[in-house]
Amino acid sequence: MSRLQVVSGKGGTGKTTVAAALALALATEGKRTLLVEVEGRQGIAQLFETEPLPYEERKIAVAPGGGEVFALAIDPELALLDYLQMFYKLGSAGRALKKLGAIDFATTIAPGLRDVLLTGKACEAVRRKDKAGRFVYDHVVMDAPPTGRVTRFLNVNDEVAGLARIGPIHHQAQSVMGVLKSPQTQVHLVTLLEEMPVQETADGVAELHAADLPTGRVIVNMVRPPLLDDDGLRLAGSRPRASVAGSLAAAGLGGARRGGAAERLVDPLLRQAEEYAERHTLERRQRKALDAIGLPTAELPLLTDGVDLAGLYELAALLRTRGMS
Repeated sequence: MSRLQVVSGKGGTGKTTVAAALALALATEGKRTLLVEVEGRQGIAQLFETEPLPYEERKIAVAPGGGEVFALAIDPELALLDYLQMFYKLGSAGRALKKLGAIDFATTIAPGLRDVLLTGKACEAVRRKDKAGRFVYDHVVMDAPPTGRVTRFLNVNDEVAGLARIGPIHHQAQSVMGVLKSPQTQVHLVTLLEEMPVQETADGVAELHAADLPTGRVIVNMVRPPLLDDDGLRLAGSRPRASVAGSLAAAGLGGARRGGAAERLVDPLLRQAEEYAERHTLERRQRKALDAIGLPTAELPLLTDGVDLAGLYELAALLRTRGMS
């Protein structure tokens, strides 16, 4: 499994939930995982039912087997201070720049700079080693921007390296792209079995391939359980009123006489069955579209009670059984 796992997806597909579950899945058998948030929404803190994350790496969960999950919400301004200290040793001068508002000004007039800082901080965590020469984190999972802009977000350092052809900025950008375009990285895209998310996923994969960024899996989230088998689907399309009324009566749900309880249940049940059959057909079509993308897929179920901390561990266990650990 690659050491940097980037998770993206169309808004509403549950990409933050999948990123959090993946971090838990990877933190098995004593491993350490860092879960990185780059959009400032504090979605990770909400999922793990903890206080808002500061700009520091904080342990937020223990995985089965004793592994640990740390989390970091990257603040672009503070990341820029780190950058200035790392390459220019500005120290207190960098802090003075922050007080003057120069850092906020710089990240506003140069939006690409923000993405350089965010990706750079995540890649630094991937490369970081302790005094014994071992990686501090076995895996870093990034809850990345949505599919529509993830390629530009990840590829921004390529543009920077081209603009700044010498000096520390050039070398830093090259170093980041050395991680992002290597086998150390996989970009996973989260989707639903719906037309718009699937199309955006296909477009996103094409953009990632065009930019030579390494793709991982398509993760199909919130999959509904099957309610009817093939015979049931055929019956739903044929509207066999008399047969359904007889079956209901035989099951003790009212007499078979005209206007009885069993007959009154027939139309609502058939409408629900037809709606399910239509959705099943649409979902089958979207699965074929996902197959055409050519990436391996993993499916996660819809948790009917919502995603709480217990649900997050449940999803993590499912990702492990699907080979994502």
